[in-house]
Amino acid sequence: MSTQPTPTPEPTSKTRLRLWLKLLDLTSGIEAELRRKLRYAHDTTLPRFDVMAALSRHPEGLKMSELSGYLKVSNGNITGIVDRLTEEGLALRVAVPRDKRAQFARLTPKGHQAFAALAAEHEAWIDDILGGLSVSDAQAMMQLLDSAKTAKGDA
Repeated sequence: MSTQPTPTPEPTSKTRLRLWLKLLDLTSGIEAELRRKLRYAHDTTLPRFDVMAALSRHPEGLKMSELSGYLKVSNGNITGIVDRLTEEGLALRVAVPRDKRAQFARLTPKGHQAFAALAAEHEAWIDDILGGLSVSDAQAMMQLLDSAKTAKGDA
């Protein structure tokens, strides 16, 4: 009778590394699917969606520098997107009082309406993509991710 050696448990750091890789794989896959759906269904981009989402959450508008900081992208990227949204009548720029160099960007009523329709479809896509998770599983995963974020100090 031969006995098998007991496997050595995986170091905690390896388990956490594998978790990170699985999270990255999941988010990358979801992002790629959203980019594809936005491109084919609406001839738009995820960065444009993100700018509209940020402006939708701040109806009073955001300074261009605030918008780029909020989305963690360069001012140049934001400027190009806001310029195109403005040309299409979906956004406008408003001068910041007492600061001749700064401008607020905000959605127009047409922009709010267009974003509301796009956001509803985006929500349905996410619901479909993550449809294999029960509500309780999704809530448990959110709690675990919140715990990880808190442990890192990003509460």
